Amino acid sequence: MCNSALPRFLIGSEGGESRELDDKDMRNISGHYGEEEDEDQSERQIVVGICAMMKKSKSKPMTEILERLCKFEYITVVIFPEEVILNEPVEKWPLCDCLISFHSKGFPLDKAVSYAKLRNPLLINDLNMQYFIQDRREVYRILREEGIDLPRYAVLNRDPDRPEECNLVESEDHVEVNGEVFHKPFVEKPVCAEDHNVYIYYPTSAGGGSQRLFRKIGSRSSVYSPESTVRKTGSYIYEEFMPTDGTDVKVYTVGPDYAHAEARKSPALDGKVERDSEGKEIRYPVMLTAMEKLVARKVCLAFKQTVCGFDLLRANGHSFVCDVNGFSFVKNSMKYYDDCAKVLGNMVMRELAPQLHIPWSIPMEAEDIPIVPTTSGTMMELRCVIAVIRHGDRTPKQKMKMEVRNALFFELFEKYGGYKSGKLKLKKPKQLQEVLDIARQLLAELVLHNDCEIEEKKSKLEQLKTVLEMYGHFSGINRKVQLTYLPNGQPKASSEEEDALKQDPSLLLVLKWGGELTPAGRVQAEELGRAFRCMYPGGQGDYAGFPGCGLLRLHSTYRHDLKIYASDEGRVQMTAAAFAKGLLALEGELTPILVQMVKSANMNGLLDSDSDSLTDCQQRVKARLHEIMQKSKDFSEDDYNKLAPTGSPSLVNSMGVIVNPVRICDRVHTLIKSLTCQICKRLEDPKSADLQLYHSETLELMLQRWSKLERDFRMKNGRYDISKIPDIYDCVKYDTQHNSSLGLEDTLELFRLSRALADIIIPQEYGITKAEKLDIASAYCLPLVKKIQLDLQRTHEDEAVNKLHPLYSRGVMSPGRHVRTRLYFTSESHVHSLLNIFRYGGLLDEEKDEQWKQAMDYLSAVTELNYMTQIVIMLYEDNNKDPSSEERFHVELHFSPGVKGCKDEDNAPMGFGFRPASSENHEKQTDPGSLEDLSQDEPDRAVLTEPINIQRKSPLIRTRKAGSMEALSESSTSSRGLAYRIFPSTSRQSPEIKPSGLGFEGCSLVPSIYPLETLHNSLSLKQVDEFLTTLCKNGSETQFKRLKSLSAMFETHSQPSIDVDNQETPISTPVRNQPTAQSLWNASSPPSTVSSAGPSSPSVAEPSSNFRFNSE
Repeated sequence: MCNSALPRFLIGSEGGESRELDDKDMRNISGHYGEEEDEDQSERQIVVGICAMMKKSKSKPMTEILERLCKFEYITVVIFPEEVILNEPVEKWPLCDCLISFHSKGFPLDKAVSYAKLRNPLLINDLNMQYFIQDRREVYRILREEGIDLPRYAVLNRDPDRPEECNLVESEDHVEVNGEVFHKPFVEKPVCAEDHNVYIYYPTSAGGGSQRLFRKIGSRSSVYSPESTVRKTGSYIYEEFMPTDGTDVKVYTVGPDYAHAEARKSPALDGKVERDSEGKEIRYPVMLTAMEKLVARKVCLAFKQTVCGFDLLRANGHSFVCDVNGFSFVKNSMKYYDDCAKVLGNMVMRELAPQLHIPWSIPMEAEDIPIVPTTSGTMMELRCVIAVIRHGDRTPKQKMKMEVRNALFFELFEKYGGYKSGKLKLKKPKQLQEVLDIARQLLAELVLHNDCEIEEKKSKLEQLKTVLEMYGHFSGINRKVQLTYLPNGQPKASSEEEDALKQDPSLLLVLKWGGELTPAGRVQAEELGRAFRCMYPGGQGDYAGFPGCGLLRLHSTYRHDLKIYASDEGRVQMTAAAFAKGLLALEGELTPILVQMVKSANMNGLLDSDSDSLTDCQQRVKARLHEIMQKSKDFSEDDYNKLAPTGSPSLVNSMGVIVNPVRICDRVHTLIKSLTCQICKRLEDPKSADLQLYHSETLELMLQRWSKLERDFRMKNGRYDISKIPDIYDCVKYDTQHNSSLGLEDTLELFRLSRALADIIIPQEYGITKAEKLDIASAYCLPLVKKIQLDLQRTHEDEAVNKLHPLYSRGVMSPGRHVRTRLYFTSESHVHSLLNIFRYGGLLDEEKDEQWKQAMDYLSAVTELNYMTQIVIMLYEDNNKDPSSEERFHVELHFSPGVKGCKDEDNAPMGFGFRPASSENHEKQTDPGSLEDLSQDEPDRAVLTEPINIQRKSPLIRTRKAGSMEALSESSTSSRGLAYRIFPSTSRQSPEIKPSGLGFEGCSLVPSIYPLETLHNSLSLKQVDEFLTTLCKNGSETQFKRLKSLSAMFETHSQPSIDVDNQETPISTPVRNQPTAQSLWNASSPPSTVSSAGPSSPSVAEPSSNFRFNSE
């Protein structure tokens, strides 16, 4: 065949536009099918043909995937023109080696089947099975034969030749179909899958009528109808209605080992299609349980459709398949496009490259094997990652106290049960609205009657009103009001109260606001989540500049047991959600991610602490701090001994900066006054009238917070309230970073001095001596310590729930392997306390362990545990060691002080890098007794520093080899070894955040995060376990009671437990014989089994599932 005889057809090109084949394309194709064969075998291309209606083949998802598929060096994509498909005989259709073809409205499936018989290409989706997919009866038959759960159903065939299948008896609240009774609500589906007019009939007790579903038209997908009688013409399937939570789960497979899942609002709910700002239907990320993954595999194999969509209903603790759609792509997910192209490309190359003598090696997916070289040079499995992480950048926390006596406040206190405990927290919008109404009423009365008996101070009421009216609505957890009953009134005058003391009962009203996660905080958390992937082995095989896919692959092959906990503070929960978004490559808004993936852990102090109830030890420590910091003289030797008995360099340096605490406080107070004056002048300037500060703050609000600090910092007796220093530092740090464009004078001096004060006050509030630090740390985080110990213990005990079921592990190289990840997001108090436990609890002896001494020196030089501070524990297992040996399990401890400060990055203490010795282990040292010859599994690695240009065609598989942890560094020649250098100096902006004229919402940069530093890398699990046990035993009786209460809550607390398992299930490359025929779905295909770990926790649909303290 000569080139001129080839039919003209279109090929996918950059940008999704189609073009005609050029001479080179023709040469590549004719070389295979023509009489002459190109001598240069490297020119031989595998042609992937796309045979579908143009609306489908030119769709955005198809275009995105084909562009990525073209990056395979030996793959050329050809799109069959619609006019050729419809009008030309199959003999004139373009030639191809592999065919992606699927039915849609108007598509001639018969012709496609004939073409496949004529040319015998590799079929991605079997064509004959697509006839069955068009008939819901056949779909349900195949599902039932595969043992897949379906809603109970019966088929009503109105076929004159089969009258026995047409028995319908209709009553008011039920129908009987061929002897099977269906009580309302039930579903009526046309047997033709192309007919989307599905009706749901409601019982008379609920008002009767029916909901009529149809293909989306604009913003509607169903309407309610008063009609209650079933249709009398046509054949239908009648099935039981499944009570879901108002969402349908859409599952998309790409081969039997990959499934992506999304939830959407059920069209049966109200028929209104939820759309985002761009007009796209809102879909939420969904974690599939192990059983659902098994179902996905079975559906994919049973219908012989590599690319296949189907619908799941989650109801009554089970998942039911209610529809199979055949060829279907995810919309608007770059991660899915990357994965889909990679899976399909590898599948095509694996099947066809050997036949066509193309030099292509099968990439063994080492991402499936969580094995890494440890810092001591041996190969071990990563078994457990535990991280305790502080929340991200937030707005300054603010608080206002006022004593109230008006009857309206007492009525509110009684209404919500305040007298039961003497305390009341009001957070809900309705409650806050009631407080606002009271404030407005009292202020109105003050205006009308200046002499009325309203005792509340007008300025405080106005502030209460202003804060509650902020944002124009009540949403999130950004404001709360606390009321405390005072039987004899306020015990003593505070710096904020001027009224004479009264002995009548009163209420102390504390209004708290601010402390919200900022856009910068979201970006920090999301970036850290992305970076965290790279701590997991197998971040190799980087595709489209996507580092850390090892975690995603591990996560998706059912062997990643992940749970994310957060305290109940809004900023902490949103940090956890943003981190999860980055960690698992999720897309969309944070709220649905938060709801589905973050467990609230406000259970008796696991991650929360009641700051209002300080321990006796803390009260004594604060009193001593106040005493030392109130001296109007230079620090003496005695002061150094009193304030810094541990000799911490960061403390000593700060004391050296301060010299005289009262003099520095005087200067700080003067600088605050200067700042408020400058802001007042700006307010008087007409040019500043509409000035918007960072995160929608106004100059008035900025002035309010600084004026309040000015008033509160210097008390009436002339002394300084040292407890306000953290708030001052908080505010100046925020403004230095986010509002520097205002150009206010002296902010840097205020920042420097308040930081020096804060570097003493903040860490020393958690104890001055080692004994105090441990005592206070135990009070804060003993439950968390116990939980960490259980996490480590559970990893090496009976883990059947997290392993692959042996029956379902075919095709997975390491079915027994699994990694447990527990992430705890919390506030500063828990991070300080946990770090103090490791530092001062006696884990190791500094005199005997040089690495620990260096780590302690490094921690002593760290001045601040900033936002996104991380304490990370990693547990490894050496399968070559005796199970009872101490050397079997190996623990590493890592730490990062979080976000880099504004001005002192150059002076920051430096550790020794993340897993520093691993750079010596680029050559693998596999023992003969190892589970696998790892040298065979090491994949080719992409160079992380080279951005992938999607406009050029490039081979997916690179030739560069590297050590397992190399992806963690910016370059392999880093002078500090393989450091955790994920963050560039300027982090990327979150897609949700719109830059303003001032840059990133008024701030052009998001501060980067310090890399993880290894504190110790050769601890044994026994050492750590004994250390944690001793700590728990040394706890006071009170703390033990608290822990027991926590355990009891975890044992009995019943709530929907979220299985943070996997959204996207990348394919594993199984070691098995490949089918010899051209179809992927021939009779020798493996049985419909799937790798399955069993759900690590119940799915969302299980409303009554318990989760236990000792197993989570």
